[in-house]
Amino acid sequence: MTKQTKKQGKLIVFSAPSGSGKTTIVRHLLKQDHLNLAFSISATSREKRGTEEHAKDYYFLSAKDFKQHIKDDDFLEWEEVYRDNFYGTLKTEVERIWALGKNVIFDIDVSGGLRIKRKFPEQTIAIFVKPPSIDELKIRLKKRKTESDDKINMRISKASAELATAPLFDVIIENDNLEKALTEAEHLVSDFINK
Repeated sequence: MTKQTKKQGKLIVFSAPSGSGKTTIVRHLLKQDHLNLAFSISATSREKRGTEEHAKDYYFLSAKDFKQHIKDDDFLEWEEVYRDNFYGTLKTEVERIWALGKNVIFDIDVSGGLRIKRKFPEQTIAIFVKPPSIDELKIRLKKRKTESDDKINMRISKASAELATAPLFDVIIENDNLEKALTEAEHLVSDFINK
């Protein structure tokens, strides 16, 4: 990534345990034209869920292809989130968005979000979305009906570790009231982009 490219846009990172509402917040922000945001599509080696589409929801790669991209240093950040389940941000994705003259918004796991903040400290705001409680998180994950109880339990145990990283982020938004969380997120991002 060239120095000239780096100056073009800001990076807005949203991270949270699964089920906290970060995706809902990110989708809301993307609809706010004044923020000039474009979504960074993550790459993953996991299977598609439901109506997900390649190059819209994720870049779906085989584990073999993902590992090759790691070897080729094609990722800004990557993580083996669960065994053989890789997620990451391709450098070309951020460059694509900056070339459009837009700010990049991320909906990524905690480790990836913190890595981006470390690589681009001045250009990045890292926002952690906190659920009201672990119990509420479990209810939200069950309501989705997209995963087995085993997967949900894995996500819940991971959530405790993720919640412990919240103080490392620039800002924590507690999502106990969605409208309030959306408004708070919009103000934070607007202030950051315009400073």
